Amino acid sequence: MAQALFITLKLHYPNSEIDVLAPSWSVPLISRMPEVNQAIELPIGHKQLKLISRYQLGKSLRNRHYSLAIVTPRSFKSALVPFFAGVKTRRGYRGEMRYGVLNDIRYLDKSLLTQTVQRYVALGLEKSSSAKIKIPFPRLTIDTHNQQRLLSNLALDTNRPVIGLMPGAEYGPAKQWPIDYYQKLATELVTNGKQIWVFGSAKENSLGEEIAGSNENIINLCGKTELVDVIDLIALTSHVVTNDSGLMHVACATGRKVIAIYGSSDPKYTPPLSESAKILYKNLECSPCFERTCKYRHTDCLKKISVQDVMGQIC
Repeated sequence: MAQALFITLKLHYPNSEIDVLAPSWSVPLISRMPEVNQAIELPIGHKQLKLISRYQLGKSLRNRHYSLAIVTPRSFKSALVPFFAGVKTRRGYRGEMRYGVLNDIRYLDKSLLTQTVQRYVALGLEKSSSAKIKIPFPRLTIDTHNQQRLLSNLALDTNRPVIGLMPGAEYGPAKQWPIDYYQKLATELVTNGKQIWVFGSAKENSLGEEIAGSNENIINLCGKTELVDVIDLIALTSHVVTNDSGLMHVACATGRKVIAIYGSSDPKYTPPLSESAKILYKNLECSPCFERTCKYRHTDCLKKISVQDVMGQIC
């Protein structure tokens, strides 16, 4: 998520409070991050320049006297708001021509910073410290009142242990464990006394329906919840089975036991950030390819991860 549009702004206050400038869809999620003081909505769509709007927003932030802006995207337009806000230090990696709008431009050494998260954390450190990066595992706060509201409104209960399934992957099918594997896993877990909640967006609703079928102990929640609702519901599960996706990282931040399935991507590059996460990855000769679809049309990297491989991590 952070690589899309996020810009972090650090206040020049004794407590070093952090504000985050972000697109509207992510503001509720950011409100669950205890380290963040405030989420500021960026009312500009992806790939839109809207120079006047960026100028007006930056100007409105000048009286906050930010001392540091960390610009995670590498586009020119992403650096404009901190520039217009008059932030003293405007830091980011070298990308599009940004000399002037950024005044602390870093060179990204991919051989040193091998993980995505390392690359962003390094921007918060002094240059001399970049080689000694410790990554604290993220945590999201849980709203217990919202949990109870959701249980009531969605007619859910926790009388049986809950296993969460996340069958979607926005990137493409080369990241998606076969849907019939998810269906077989769900059926077997129900036979073992579990209930299943399937999480995802409205785009994954058909996947959820295929997994659930007519089984009353498999509940398709795809498209029926907001992102913050998913956070609170995941917190009620014992385990989550997920593809390498954005929701995988959300699940890790709730502290649940996560079984992360990797196909075309590399768990060394974008690992699940949790001590409770288990990675299932076959590391085939053709992996990782980072393709959206399998160029060999077999997706063996996913198909060779069996239902029993996953069951072994749960039961």
